[in-house]
Amino acid sequence: MADSQAPHDRELAERDGAVFDMARTGDTARLAAYVDDDVPVDLANDKGDSLLMLAAYHGHVSAVRMLLEHGADPNTLNERGQSPLAGAVFKAETEVVRTLLDAGADADAGTPSARATARTFGQSRYLEWFTSSP
Repeated sequence: MADSQAPHDRELAERDGAVFDMARTGDTARLAAYVDDDVPVDLANDKGDSLLMLAAYHGHVSAVRMLLEHGADPNTLNERGQSPLAGAVFKAETEVVRTLLDAGADADAGTPSARATARTFGQSRYLEWFTSSP
């Protein structure tokens, strides 16, 4: 007997793959349409990378803002224990770092944390921000 869920599962996997690509490439308008159409804002791929992690790591501040406005958790860690903030610090995405901090991202979450990443790469501006953030 054929599995009646298989076509639906394939459709979901294809949709999810496209949504992850939208986060990676910063296709904010299309990504927002999917989130508005009930794609979970904290959807994560097989590596635990959330839509927010992908958008932050690739420096797409408009996608980061949209996801945060839709309730994305700025402190969700992927399977390697990395946070969106640490990814943005690693890539020196200053506007994304500021946006995540303003949304309550924890500079000490994850391994390595954003704070440790900033120290490693001599990002003194970020270290100052982490000290002054609530």
